[in-house]
Order: sequence, then C-alpha cells, then structure tokens
Amino acid sequence: MQSRRRFLNTLSLPAAAVAVGMPLRPTELRASAIDISQELRRHVGAPDEIAGDEDFWFEVARAFTVDRTLVNLNNGGVSPSPGFVQEAMKRHLDFSNLAPSYTMWEILEPQREGVRSRMAREWGVEAGEVAFTRNASESLQIMQFGIDLARGDEVLTTTQDYGRMITTFNQRVRREGIVLKQIQIPVPAEDVSRIVRLFEDAITPRTKAILASHMINLTGQILPVTELTAMARRHGIPLIIDGAHALAHFDFSLGALDVDNYSSSLHKWLFAPHGTGLLYVRRDKIPEVWPLMAAPERMDTDIRKFEEIGTHPAANYLAIGEALTFHQGIGPKRKDARLVYLRDYWANTLLENDNVRLHTSQKPGFACGIANVEVLGVAPNDLRDYLWRQHRIITVSINHAEFQGLRVSPSVYTTISELDRFVDAVDHVAKHGLPA
Repeated sequence: MQSRRRFLNTLSLPAAAVAVGMPLRPTELRASAIDISQELRRHVGAPDEIAGDEDFWFEVARAFTVDRTLVNLNNGGVSPSPGFVQEAMKRHLDFSNLAPSYTMWEILEPQREGVRSRMAREWGVEAGEVAFTRNASESLQIMQFGIDLARGDEVLTTTQDYGRMITTFNQRVRREGIVLKQIQIPVPAEDVSRIVRLFEDAITPRTKAILASHMINLTGQILPVTELTAMARRHGIPLIIDGAHALAHFDFSLGALDVDNYSSSLHKWLFAPHGTGLLYVRRDKIPEVWPLMAAPERMDTDIRKFEEIGTHPAANYLAIGEALTFHQGIGPKRKDARLVYLRDYWANTLLENDNVRLHTSQKPGFACGIANVEVLGVAPNDLRDYLWRQHRIITVSINHAEFQGLRVSPSVYTTISELDRFVDAVDHVAKHGLPA
C-alpha cells in the first residue's frame, strides 16, 4: 500500500496530458488539492490517533464541495465526490465530446484498463476478475439473474436484505416459479457461529442460491461473509454477496475474504462519480454466470462480458481513478477508524438517555460508520422530518417489521460541530419529545 507521502505527491502533480491537443486548464479545485496535500504531510500517527485529529480531517474535508448550510448524515445512500474527482470527470466528458467515436471510444475507453488494474490491486484480486457497472444493484442483478434456476428451486436470504434485491428475486418468483425463503437474524448480530448456523439450518435439497449482505444497509451490521462462503461451498451452493455499503468503508481485502463474487457501489464510500459500481467474480466462476445484457460466446470467460451494456460514458469510470487515489491517501485503516470514531461520538452521548436504543453493534468487526438509533415512543418518520424541517439535518427513517429507527451515516468530511447539532436535536427529543 502506498504511503501518504506518495499519494500527496501524486495529488500535487499536474494532470496527465490528454491526446489530440485538448488543453488542460488549472482550476481553483486543483489548487485546493495541492494545498490539502501540503497540510496532510504534517500529520502522522496510528489510525486510532488520527481518528480524533480534527486538523487532519479538516484538511480531508476541504477536498469536498458540500453544502455546509445543512448536515448530511445519509452518506450511506450516495456520497458527494471530492472536487477534483468531479473535475476529472468533467474534463474527460469535455474531451469525449470533441469527437466521441474517436476521443471516447478509441482514446478514453482503453484507459479503463488502467483503472481496472488499480482497483484490483487495491483489493487484492486480479484485474481479469473486476468489472465496472453502474451501481451495486446492477452488479447484484447480474448475479441474481445470471444463475440458472428452475421452477421450485429455492433461494435463501434474510428479512433484512436490500429491498431492490428482494424485488429482483420476487420477479423470478412471479416469472419462473422459484421459491424465496427469508430468515431472521438478531439485531444486532454479534455471534459469528450463530449467524452461519441460521443460514445453514434453512438450507434444503432445493436451495440453489444464497444472498447475504456484507454490511446490512438498515443497521450497518457486518456479516461474516468469509465463513458464510465456506459454508455455502460445503453445500455446493453459490453465495451472492451484497457489498454495496462495505467496499472502501472499512478496511478489508477481497482476496483475503476468499469469496466467489462481490457487488458494490463506488459512489458510496469510495467517493467515485455517481453511477459507478463494481462487480468482482472469481476467475473460475465467470463462465457460470450469464451477463445481464447479451454478450458474444467468445466472451464467456471474460469479466468484460458483464460490461456489455451498449454505449456508455468513459468519463465516470476513468474518474474512479481519482477517487481511488484519494482513498489511498487518506488510508483505509485511518478512514475505518475515523468512521467508527464518529459513530461512537454521537451514539455514546445519545445512549445516556434511557429511552434511546442503538440497533447496531459497537463491538469491533460487527459494524463501522453506519448505525441505527431509535428514540422509544417517537416514530422514525416524524423524527426524520423534524430534524430536516427544524435543523436541516438529513437522516433516513427505517421502519422494519423487526426494528425501527434512524439510519445515521456521517462521512470523512463530517465535522464534530455538525454531529453536535445532530446530538443536541435528538437529545432534546429524547428528553422532551417532539414539539407539538
């Protein structure tokens, strides 16, 4: 993994020259990026020490162009990109439009392979196992629709998996007559062996696929996908992994996870352009999965068959490289530690109220920056609306059959004073209720 100094030096370099003579103009955003690099050089320390170093995170936050008149605590839905990521995408888009059939297809599109190689290297897999998609839903639907199933075949998942993915399987239920089985898991779930056992006990001779989230979007719960994959392999059942909220959120290697596939959105925690996603499929599993859109037979073993969607922009995907450089410069371990620090900062204060419940584990390894909090007796929708209308704070209300609350997801640009605004507002409601 590259050092902070190497990253900062990269960030300070002029942009690479673009072919066909398109001029590159310096911008205030690039000047800001250089200023950020100079400031971050001064900060050293272990991840746990950096997690609370507000000077360091102030410099990180300067990379973003967010609206500071409000407090955005829904970064789990979609994140803003740093200014220089936006600028890179705009630059590539401008270049594309000079003569798209040449500039976009022949010059920019091949550069996708460099981004593919960098992403694969960062997460410990091969470049030939990484496809770029538009989001985690597309990646997951490639897997969900790409596995052959017959009438009566069962697919297994939990009651907490992402709604769109449940809808995807339910369409196969209606269209093909498969059977969807959903199991309940504890909230929070802090026993790895129990989680694996709950899945395994639900397997029958007709179970042909399993879907599990690496990080559950409702609560931030991290599931043991390595252990679940090993269990599924013992039964000869493919396990589809939803990593929409996990990749670039907390520190892990896809190679070390030892999974067969992995789907994620890059516009969440990698801070890549909106509409970018990733699909990892282990090389020997690629031939077993049909692409969502048709690809020629010669591509049966090629990861790029999953990218066969017709005309698409090059700009979004090339700017992933800028986002990756930013992620590497912050450092995955420092980012992980900071997000946990922010979660505990607001959660521990609110938990001093007897009527506040956290539906997310604070034990290491079971959650990171996303958490679900409930004020007993206060409807989540009402609390969400109050926070927005009265305090300009964005959260997500979760109304699940097994639990409810607000999903709170700050990011690396979130300041302590912004979290104080959130804590003060919710603490007041916990003590006095919502105003009439």
